[in-house]
Amino acid sequence: MKTSTEIGSSSLIVGNEKAVELVAKAGFDAWDFSMFDVTHCDREKMILIPNDHPMFGKDYVAYCRKLKQIGLDNGIVCNQSHAPYPSCGKNSIDILKRAIECTAEAGGKICIIHPNNSQTVEENAEMYELLLPFAKQHGVKIATENMWNWDGEKKQATSAACSDEKSFNAHLDAVNDPFFVACLDIGHAEMRGLNTSAEKMILALGDRLQALHIHDNDKYHDSHQIPFSMDIDFTKAVNALKKIGYKGYFTLECDAHINGRSADTLFDGLCDMQRAVRRLADMFEASQA
Repeated sequence: MKTSTEIGSSSLIVGNEKAVELVAKAGFDAWDFSMFDVTHCDREKMILIPNDHPMFGKDYVAYCRKLKQIGLDNGIVCNQSHAPYPSCGKNSIDILKRAIECTAEAGGKICIIHPNNSQTVEENAEMYELLLPFAKQHGVKIATENMWNWDGEKKQATSAACSDEKSFNAHLDAVNDPFFVACLDIGHAEMRGLNTSAEKMILALGDRLQALHIHDNDKYHDSHQIPFSMDIDFTKAVNALKKIGYKGYFTLECDAHINGRSADTLFDGLCDMQRAVRRLADMFEASQA
């Protein structure tokens, strides 16, 4: 089982190029091209506004190929990406297409694109169907992800697009295309109020599940902490992944373990994360499920 981690949190400290290098040196097998910092969402106008990130410069293709080469020079590949969030801007289709193209140029095979939390299955399917021909052109699969909303009165998560196994499979069924797959966020699946679990989601998704976001939490909040540091019991999830014959990467999204670090302590944080995800990968390999 190969391991990966998002580079978005690290790139805020040392930049994308150095982040890819450090992820390799920490012992990961791959890097997740995180694109959260390339746009700003104007929620009043409902538009995504690109910033001065190289992804939107005239040399964006060369930039992505450079990141790919840095990874290859250090013995790792880009396994997947995460498109800008949220996906609900009026101009989002062009921006999401750029994310898909950059994924391909960096060598990634899957681009995770969030559904719009409160839209219907049909409305979300329309967005994905607009993107799929472009994704196929570039040899990149689109993965949707289980989301959550927040109930302020109960102080817990409440339902959103793909937040439980029924909603998730309904989204996949509505598009019904081999280039449209599932990315399970294990932390989201374990939040109280969503009436599901990572184990239930994995077993229900089966071979549609081709990507992961792995992190730990207190079963209430979307904490994005390092595995084995909080309250999620990963044994059932790992056994379920083994049972369905999961063939993707074990990809971390533990940005909270990196946020606030200095350049001097970043590598130590990445090594902590690599040891944790390697432990999960070893559990998977040893599982008899």
